[in-house]
Amino acid sequence: MSLIKLFSGPTPEKLEMKGDAHLAASQWGQAKQAYERALHKLKKTATSDTRRHQLLQNKIQQTCEALARGHQEDAINYLDGGYTDEARAALTLALEISGDEAFRDELTAQLAALSARPDADDRSFAPMPDPISSLDGDDTAPEPAASKAEYFQALCHTLPEAVGKAYQGYGDDFIDGYIALNSGDFDTAVTHLERALAATPQPDSLIPLELATAYMNNGRLEEARELLEQVRLYHPEALPVYQLLCDIYWEQNEIAQADALLASLPPHLAQSRAVMHLKGETLQRAGQFDKARDFYRFFLETYGWDDGMAKELAKAHEALHEPSEARRLYQEIMGRCSSCHARVDPQIKHQYAEISFAEGAKDPDLLEIYMSLAREIPTNAALYFDRISRIYFAQGNTVEGERFRAFALRAQNEQNPPPL
Repeated sequence: MSLIKLFSGPTPEKLEMKGDAHLAASQWGQAKQAYERALHKLKKTATSDTRRHQLLQNKIQQTCEALARGHQEDAINYLDGGYTDEARAALTLALEISGDEAFRDELTAQLAALSARPDADDRSFAPMPDPISSLDGDDTAPEPAASKAEYFQALCHTLPEAVGKAYQGYGDDFIDGYIALNSGDFDTAVTHLERALAATPQPDSLIPLELATAYMNNGRLEEARELLEQVRLYHPEALPVYQLLCDIYWEQNEIAQADALLASLPPHLAQSRAVMHLKGETLQRAGQFDKARDFYRFFLETYGWDDGMAKELAKAHEALHEPSEARRLYQEIMGRCSSCHARVDPQIKHQYAEISFAEGAKDPDLLEIYMSLAREIPTNAALYFDRISRIYFAQGNTVEGERFRAFALRAQNEQNPPPL
């Protein structure tokens, strides 16, 4: 592997695909971080693709809304258990993340109702200003110091209790770095987290875990790897360490190292769903698609349905040139999403549509899928309009066939304009 590839890390395209996989598995936080890394890298490329930028921003917003609703559910569970402070923190974080005005109104009303409870204190629950504005050096920003502290507290409430408690003792630089990391400002995160680590040199500190995450987002894989292997010595049951190390081993094409790492896990961690995802992807990365297929089948039979694992099984079928099996799985994923009124991952729809088209399907349902894909993935609009055109021609509808062929040509020209 070249040094350039070793230290540059994954491409924006690979990061986006990783985000799509996390999104399909309802791993909203990991999806958001992958999309933010992709956007960060895309902005550093020589060419500027505004459509790609917008698509990634849309995906980030989608994961933010899912995260916000997850925090709202957490708040409800906290209230059921009598934990009003935790409920307040979760609702505040949801309000900070969401951009949906109607949902924000709902959250504001819930916070107001919470403040009116007999066991509530006199704190104000107005929407917080942007907690990151105080990190950019603008002394004129009307940012009260308490808002940053509240935002950090809300983030800590999403962590295991022991971890959140430890994070609250790492000082101001850690607070600024952790907020920046969770907001996609990776350069600022590195600066503050490095300072925090220098000020808190205890060997069992968890600061290296967050600094390693920031390094990974900036493509500094070797430095991230060194930190993570250090954290693993003192925190052998910290699952995020194994997830991040696997990401690094995969990117550095050290598949055997990833396999050995997963084999070293304590039994109760080795059987977790998160580790099962890592084991399956390691098999895929090793090119052992037949073993991956059998592994994913075993998982679904043992643990029950999981959209993310079903998607990976479909990918294994595709790699083994078993398109009909892959199509059946994609169709089932789409059907399950529709039955519970959840949004269908556009990548799932794309794979299903392309396999169906290749197998000769020309039905109206496929037309509808391609129509929706042209809206959801505008960077592929030329391909989707071409497919729509061909389906119309196959149905004998030459008028619509010609119309969408013109759309396809126009979209192609917009994507790749001729030289002046």
